[in-house]
Amino acid sequence: MQSGTGRRPGGCQRMMGLHCFLILSLFSCWAVGYKQGDNVTLYVNKVGPYHNPQETYHFYTLPVCRPEKVHHKSLSLGEVLDGDRMAESLYYIRFRENVEKKTLCKLTLSEKQVDELREAIEELFYFEFVLEDIPIWGFVGYIEESGFLPHSHKVGLWTHLDFNIEYNGDSVIFANVSVKDVKPVPLEEGAGAVVGGVGVGGGGLTVTHTYSVRWFESTLPHARRAERLRDYSFFPKTLEIHWLSIINSLVLVVLLLGFVIIILMRVLKNDFARYNVEEEGGCDDLDQGDNGWKIIHTDVFRFPPYKSLLCAVLGVGAQFLTLATGIIFMALLGMFNVHRHGSINSTAIVLYALTSCVSGYVSCSFYTQINGQRWVWNIILTSSLFSAPLFLTWSVVNSIHWWSGSTQALPATTVLLILGAWVLVGFPLTVIGGIVGKNRAGSFQAPCRTRNIARQIPSQPWYKHTVVHMAIGGFLPFSAISVELYYIFATVWGREYYTLYGILLCVFAILLSVGACISVALTYFLLSGEDYRWWWRSVLSTGSTGLFIFVYSVFYYRNRSSMSGLVQSTEFFGYSLLTAMVFSLMLGSVSFWASLAFIRYIYRSLKMD
Repeated sequence: MQSGTGRRPGGCQRMMGLHCFLILSLFSCWAVGYKQGDNVTLYVNKVGPYHNPQETYHFYTLPVCRPEKVHHKSLSLGEVLDGDRMAESLYYIRFRENVEKKTLCKLTLSEKQVDELREAIEELFYFEFVLEDIPIWGFVGYIEESGFLPHSHKVGLWTHLDFNIEYNGDSVIFANVSVKDVKPVPLEEGAGAVVGGVGVGGGGLTVTHTYSVRWFESTLPHARRAERLRDYSFFPKTLEIHWLSIINSLVLVVLLLGFVIIILMRVLKNDFARYNVEEEGGCDDLDQGDNGWKIIHTDVFRFPPYKSLLCAVLGVGAQFLTLATGIIFMALLGMFNVHRHGSINSTAIVLYALTSCVSGYVSCSFYTQINGQRWVWNIILTSSLFSAPLFLTWSVVNSIHWWSGSTQALPATTVLLILGAWVLVGFPLTVIGGIVGKNRAGSFQAPCRTRNIARQIPSQPWYKHTVVHMAIGGFLPFSAISVELYYIFATVWGREYYTLYGILLCVFAILLSVGACISVALTYFLLSGEDYRWWWRSVLSTGSTGLFIFVYSVFYYRNRSSMSGLVQSTEFFGYSLLTAMVFSLMLGSVSFWASLAFIRYIYRSLKMD
């Protein structure tokens, strides 16, 4: 079983039953009461390479003990998106009743099955079980490399598991599995020796799987059992308390913002003192001998090219800003429990559909203000600006998962559910928001009139070119979040549980503040050079932060992770591109509105009749 190869899980990928009313089940976390001797169901879930978190396969794709008829658990949308495929197991566990070395099953493995297990163990396959919404992890087998001459390569299969379960009163608090003091069954390559069971000849092997169950009383209440899971360390801990790094970033950002604001205000004060001369007449009678941003007052509000695309970017950026803010505040309110698998994924899909009205409203409203005529096309462009790249990326990633037999490949019912959410909720809300925005849009508020003939733009020095502004405007916001970005990547592309949402909110606010301030400063420098093409420049300057985030994702993949293989690499880079696009749209929208407010302020402050 090679990482990313074309194994198919057979019946394990059958259609799963989904709960239709997702929101009602996203955040429910009630305690199930047991009496002594009651059956506690253990579900087997998935297996996969240790270093590829998103490359997972159904547990029953391995030659392991399985019931004659596999019964799957009904899963929520978030669990399916997370690659969960829970099925009932042969483990028989009774509440508060210990079991010692009970036989699970006896398997006769063919030579091909032995080789399949060997390959899985050599790729460090781990398994995940679920007991009362508590994930239980363990390795499929044992591998040992020793010596150089002679070289020793030993592969063993764990055929006995010790389940350690903690309880408080009538509820389960925590569970894990251990193989301490257990000897693995050696898997000899290409041999049919009598090992750990009865030899069957012809390269076959007979193994007996057993298990033990031990119950331990805990003082931790059920409401706080998530703390016990966070403290458990089957996977390496990398999310340490990083207050010092965050404080360091905060200090640097505050100094940067203070420097930009103070310098900009002093320069503007001098500009106002120089420009606000006692003159009679309006905007059109200003001294043509002046230079700087005052002289382009009749062109600075000239509408840009590609109006519809610009408005679509602003609308979708506002939508993601609303979505991100909503998720962070919901997390701060404790709505995402670590025992509810994929709850954030479900919430993101629901909020994306519901906030589509924001993108439609913002886009069509501003499009109408700047004299846009094709408002229907604007709504279609807005609705497809992100959803089209998302669907294309998902199609490629999902096809590769399906080809490899991974549980990350979505079942047909889930695909239809998500597609229905967009067709029946997302797109109609975009249209409704666009119609409301069009009808409520007023006239564009410009302090100065725009002449019919555009002013010639003088040649600009190299440091005022678009590429330079994108480098500056993208790097500074990225530097403000670079520390926190590592922890977010370790959570999304690892197996960490992120719980410091207060820090995340602070970093998010810093990111938006830095983006807005840098955009204002770059816009001022652009106008000072008598270049009035600020519309798209303000979006691109800070929106280029997405490029830096994608470059960082490449660095993380090569230097901070051990991911490999076609399946994992395709998903990582595909969704990293979408993440970069989300940041570009969101920050581009914030920087544009900040620049527009700044330009209106400085031209309104001039003494013009």
